[in-house]
Amino acid sequence: MKELNRTNFPTGTRPIKVLQFGEGNFLRAFVDWIIWNLDRSGVMNADVCVVQPTPQGRIKDLGQQDGLYTVCLEGIENGEKVQSRDLIDVLRDFIDPYTEYDKYLSYAKSEDLEVIVSNTTEAGIALDTTDTDFSVCPKSFPGKMLAFLKARFDHFGGDMSKGLAIVPCELIDYNGKELKRVLNELAKINGMSAEFIEWMNTANHFTSTLVDRIVPGYPKDKAAEICEEQGYIDTSIVKGEVFHLWVLQKEPFVQERLPADKAGLNVIYADDITPYKQRKVKILNGSHTAMVPVAYLSGIDTVREAVTDEYVGRFVRELANEEIKPTIDLPADEMDAFASAVMERFMNPFIRHELMSIALNSTTKFRTRLLPTYNDYRAKFGKSPKHILFSFASLVVFFRGKRGSEDIVLKDDAAYLEFWKEVWQLSDYTEIAKKALSASDIWGQDLDEDDNLSVVAGYIKNIVENGEAAALKDFLGE
Repeated sequence: MKELNRTNFPTGTRPIKVLQFGEGNFLRAFVDWIIWNLDRSGVMNADVCVVQPTPQGRIKDLGQQDGLYTVCLEGIENGEKVQSRDLIDVLRDFIDPYTEYDKYLSYAKSEDLEVIVSNTTEAGIALDTTDTDFSVCPKSFPGKMLAFLKARFDHFGGDMSKGLAIVPCELIDYNGKELKRVLNELAKINGMSAEFIEWMNTANHFTSTLVDRIVPGYPKDKAAEICEEQGYIDTSIVKGEVFHLWVLQKEPFVQERLPADKAGLNVIYADDITPYKQRKVKILNGSHTAMVPVAYLSGIDTVREAVTDEYVGRFVRELANEEIKPTIDLPADEMDAFASAVMERFMNPFIRHELMSIALNSTTKFRTRLLPTYNDYRAKFGKSPKHILFSFASLVVFFRGKRGSEDIVLKDDAAYLEFWKEVWQLSDYTEIAKKALSASDIWGQDLDEDDNLSVVAGYIKNIVENGEAAALKDFLGE
């Protein structure tokens, strides 16, 4: 097989218009794949320079292949199995700012540069008040960004036309606003001029984003087979699901420089990304969280097995259609399409998604992913959503730590594990349900309201005495 490089696989040369902080699997299977599609469709003509945001990274490995790598997408689309293999060629240059700080800052002088994207993990957009020496590479991602923007401001003399579209993809709420806020704080700590701060805030345009694609990463078990199919050795293959969604806060300056919604992809520039975030968290993450105790206690181990099971699958679909979707303010056709896509993603035969991996920190996940739906449903309909209550009862039983004769390895915050231990020291089902429902310090509210106590106690009793599968059938009216 051939080595993967641009000599053996020649590609065109495009101007480097995008500076990218991060070289991980997600950016390469999502943002870089999108840019490749934009280039291929004639919407953009851009290559990418990758900046390694931490001292350890993969830019050396990517550089050995001249930035070429394979994206393998696998999943179900419109009811059909889909697989694709694409050779991505947009990564053109690579910088380790810790050892190539001058080269990094030299890109601030680029006339071609228009966009900065990033994915430096949820902890990346954080203020480090000790980042005050810009003569060497700053430690934090905001520090590196600030040093870069200051170098650009200085080089172009504060020219307002030299601002950049700044598009963070970190998984935090309103990531664009948060990055801008942190940069402003850090600029003030460093005593930077009012003129520079005005330029940073006015010439540059920050947009908040929501990203969605499952990216398992390097497919160890299939890598040799994929290389054989492609006819080259690729040590940077990245596997992802077919589904993708990128929602960006509408910002004309950014949209003009990154017209990611113009190539027929699932990319949306929205006036408000909040409903889309609610849709993802409530339907995708909420369904996951509600599914785990119900399916796992029914003897099921994976997401695909859960949604293809007659009863668990029906439970999840009813939850999404009857309790979650009515609480989200988006057009019905968009909601139906997204919910359908979520179920297809859950049934992806190419990804083995273990329920116990989702079960990590289930207490917090129930509070953040299901209680907002619970509260919105009650506000709209004046009663509690029964599927969420059944999932809650199943969660209580899950934290008993037993699946039949098998011990469940519970992984959660130590204080929460101690709480659940105290719950199961009680012997009366009503007392168990009451202690679980009324733990306002955990849930942020008292869930012992209306007839929740008798309903949840009844579910718990049925699950413990007759088994989850039988209790679920009773719940569904089977």
